[in-house]
Amino acid sequence: MTVPGRRSSTFIRLLRSGFTDPSTAARLLDADALASVRTDPVLLDALGATADPDLALLGLVRLAEAQTEEDRPVLLDTLVSAKPLRDRLLGVLGASEALGDHLARHPRDWRSLVTYEAADLHPGLPEFEQGLADAHDPVQLRVSYRRCLLSIAARDVCGTTDVAQTAAELADLATATLRAALRIASAAAPEDAARCRLAVIAMGKCGGNELNYVSDVDVIFVGDSADGADEGKAVQAATRLASHLMRICSETTVEGTIWPVDANLRPEGRNGPLVRTLASHLAYYQRWAKTWEFQALLKARAVAGDETLGAEYIEAISPLVWQAAERENFVPDVQKMRRRVVDNIPAAQVDRELKLGPGGLRDVEFAVQLLQLVHGRSDATLHSGSTLDALHALAAGGYVGRADAAQLNDAYRFLRAMEHRIQLYRLRRTHLVPEDEADLRRLGRSMGLRTEPVAELNKAWRRHASVVRRLHEKLFYRPLLDAVAQLTPGETRLSPRAAGQRLEALGYADPVAALRHLEALSSGVTRKAAIQRTLLPVMLGWFADSADPDAGLLNFRKVSDALGKTPWYLRLLRDEGAAAENLARVLSAGRLAPDLLLRAPEAVALLGDHEGLQPRTHEALEQEVLAAVGRAATPEAGVAAARGVRRRELFRTTAADIIGSYGTEDKPAEEDHGALVDRVGGAVSDLTAATIAGALRAAVQDHWGDTLPTRFAVIGVGRFGGHELGYGSDADVLFVHEPRAGVDEQEAAKAAQTVISEMRRLLQLPTADPPLLIDADLRPEGRSGPLVRTIASYAAYYRRWSLTWESQALLRAQPVAGDEELGRRFIELIDPLRYPVEGLGEDAVREIRRLKARMESERMPRGADSTLHTKLGRGGLSDVEWTVQLIQMRHAWAEPGLRTTRTRDALAAAHAAGLIPTEEAQILDEAWVLATRVRNAVMLVRGRAGDTFPTEARELGAVGRYLGYAEGTAGEMLDDYRRITRRARAVVDELFYSG
Repeated sequence: MTVPGRRSSTFIRLLRSGFTDPSTAARLLDADALASVRTDPVLLDALGATADPDLALLGLVRLAEAQTEEDRPVLLDTLVSAKPLRDRLLGVLGASEALGDHLARHPRDWRSLVTYEAADLHPGLPEFEQGLADAHDPVQLRVSYRRCLLSIAARDVCGTTDVAQTAAELADLATATLRAALRIASAAAPEDAARCRLAVIAMGKCGGNELNYVSDVDVIFVGDSADGADEGKAVQAATRLASHLMRICSETTVEGTIWPVDANLRPEGRNGPLVRTLASHLAYYQRWAKTWEFQALLKARAVAGDETLGAEYIEAISPLVWQAAERENFVPDVQKMRRRVVDNIPAAQVDRELKLGPGGLRDVEFAVQLLQLVHGRSDATLHSGSTLDALHALAAGGYVGRADAAQLNDAYRFLRAMEHRIQLYRLRRTHLVPEDEADLRRLGRSMGLRTEPVAELNKAWRRHASVVRRLHEKLFYRPLLDAVAQLTPGETRLSPRAAGQRLEALGYADPVAALRHLEALSSGVTRKAAIQRTLLPVMLGWFADSADPDAGLLNFRKVSDALGKTPWYLRLLRDEGAAAENLARVLSAGRLAPDLLLRAPEAVALLGDHEGLQPRTHEALEQEVLAAVGRAATPEAGVAAARGVRRRELFRTTAADIIGSYGTEDKPAEEDHGALVDRVGGAVSDLTAATIAGALRAAVQDHWGDTLPTRFAVIGVGRFGGHELGYGSDADVLFVHEPRAGVDEQEAAKAAQTVISEMRRLLQLPTADPPLLIDADLRPEGRSGPLVRTIASYAAYYRRWSLTWESQALLRAQPVAGDEELGRRFIELIDPLRYPVEGLGEDAVREIRRLKARMESERMPRGADSTLHTKLGRGGLSDVEWTVQLIQMRHAWAEPGLRTTRTRDALAAAHAAGLIPTEEAQILDEAWVLATRVRNAVMLVRGRAGDTFPTEARELGAVGRYLGYAEGTAGEMLDDYRRITRRARAVVDELFYSG
């Protein structure tokens, strides 16, 4: 835009002064109301120094226009001649649209910003009470409140007060306002006021003297009789007064509202009586209160009403607060609260949530309060309601490192300052960082960031939030190490008892043992101990975030003891960001993965990066196993090498599964649970096939060299053939052989039997590696039939004697080891049986249904809960698999997609062919995936297979964590499982039994 002459130079100067809309600014400066000052360079420079020069100028014009002809010159003359007034008034107008509106409505209130004495810079409660003394109705109270708020905001934006002083002044103003509101309510009902004693107890930020500009003021009301009045009537009178007080502060008038008064922190919350006697309060807290209620009471402060009654209340509840950490449910309650904060944030807001989000204000407050509750039992210096004062006391007492406390102090002050300035703009209760560029620019400039305010603000905000995220975990754990490590002389440290209390509060069931582990790991002056002291604070946090922190720490000590002298181990954990967290997750998730790792600790190296956790292909596994067997001097050594590969790869698979299910700090949990299940099933099945191939090679080499007298193949069936093995699954197989040319059939059969016996023996030899059990019970005639048959014998049996269930068992048959050509011919032999032309006849369908019903009634373990049994229970694996298999046997002859050994692939093919509606297919798939994950979880957690949920609390909690449930939500997990499988059973009833 080109503006000639003087307007052009004014335009440029306005731009340089920080105005974003110079045209509008130039027009406003030409307003008649500013005629006497529009050319004063001091005014333009002062406007340019505000957070939003455009907003400040608009507010100034509105204020000047609202003045009387007599008052306007006084305002303008004072504005250009008195720098303190100029800075305060324009600073407020540039930071708060709402206070600009107030000044336009009450044009004489600008005079409250004039400073006459230095003592007026920091008013306290008496000054605010004086400022509200003339308010005799709710409207007058609102006007007086905003006038007082104007002075607080002016000192804040000019930097006269810091963020802690501003918060304390806001709390003092709230206290004065509550007293004034109670005075107005009492004047309106003098009989009620005479009949009762009423004390107002401030909670939350008001109680802690750290209030926001706009925040609910949390209170609790305590009532009692006055002058011997009837207690019941006195409480009723006090309730009426309290209700009136709340309305005075909360209701909206032409002057807006002050703030909501929230009494929901009282006993029983909104369902409880608004006013109770002190005795009633104590009875509730002693019998019914939950841990979070004592945490809330940590900030309780008597602020209004009967001073004696208020003091009695604080004196009575204080011991209960500082005994809360000894409550039976302290640890799970604290953990539940800790996770509930972020879980309740809408997903669209979590990245902008300044208060509740990760790295937000609540992280600091919660951490400080927990440490206060744990250590305040024996250290009265921690009994402060102010977060920053408590943090200072924690640092002075050695409960938090001084450097950490300083960083946390700086971060908290910055975040609180952001929160203040966001709320000040329109005096609205919000904790969301704005998205609009103009809002961010004003916010950044109000924080003193002037070069690139938006970029600088975002950078500083993210930096401070990162500090909070890191220290939120670290400040719990660093002093634990100080309690047991070699420290410099004179350095303050926790006592072992205090460190044990810290561990207990964070979920460690055996803090004494945990301290021993910490001492063993971190004591001393060696480089190893120094690195451990760097690692352990974060590792302890990750352990505490699991269902069994004690096991995680113990396993970490064992691994560290085994690898402590290995130069790469601690370096890997220190330098590879993912490795340490991955290790912590794996070590605290249950028994199976740690057992596998402790048998070969060098497998920790797999955790260093994403690639290390990727499953290897079947070809690569088989090649490595066969090469190892080929190099071995004996069959036992060969299979030992093969089982070593299996152990390492099982660890790789379990680790990837745990990390994918739990997630890490940088990578959230994988949401596609079906993909996780498929990956585990495929990896374990490939590994089992490669191990069997290695055992077969070892058995053949020992007796016959390179060539067995008979061709021999292993056919995987059941979950093995379906590529769906779990961690605790046996390998279901069939054995088939065919004598080589010129070899006697009896000799060939004997050789095949010898190979099978030797394979089984080698795979079950007692070693440090988990055994691999081979199960051939699905062979023709079951356990009564021969262990191995020739392909001709299979053909004769299936032609004459095969039963429907045997054809069904062959649906998941697939060659897994041995002679590939023989395996292919076996599949060609069985295809007509499992995919019969024209499908199954009605008799066969009835037979399958009858067999399934019989299995349900006879094979369910006695006393088992059929709604929670993953294999045979309602809507479990058997239900889904039999339904899918029945569809395969009826329709696979005409639908090639159904000719697969994999349940989920067959289910998807049935849906694609229109044989199962979309919703029903999704229900069956969800139930099958969930049941499979539960079985895998049970094996991971307990180290042994199981078909139902554990009954022990920690094990059940660990299964829940694997499935994505927060601590303390095991009941929700079981309810979800029952709901999902109940829906699946309804589909099975329709498709399997009625379809």
